[in-house]
Amino acid sequence: MRELSNVDYPEAEKIVVVLHHLNTPGPTSFYEIHEPQTVRRLGDRFGLHFTPKHGSWLNGVEIEASVLIRQCLDRHIPKLIYVQAEGKARDDERKTKVVKGNWCFITADARTKLKHLYPENQL
Repeated sequence: MRELSNVDYPEAEKIVVVLHHLNTPGPTSFYEIHEPQTVRRLGDRFGLHFTPKHGSWLNGVEIEASVLIRQCLDRHIPKLIYVQAEGKARDDERKTKVVKGNWCFITADARTKLKHLYPENQL
């Protein structure tokens, strides 16, 4: 986080970090390695947002990354320019096809499993 703050985005007022898991250490873990004034400065600069445990948009990203690895990055490619060309060709081909995911977690299942998240009058 210090590198994000000081090296990558030194001019940013606020840095929003999207975290995939709810059990990721929060800002209080900064106290284990930094002085309180540093923790306060970092805490003021970072906004932490956690994705939902179920139905995360990162699941789609992980699926796409898996497809990319299986379809074109599953072998040694000697130069970055070839990796970029392979990735672009795969991406262009994938964009021309209609690719649908088979999501098994449908709305009815969500309402049953996540009932505690829905107000009574919305069911």
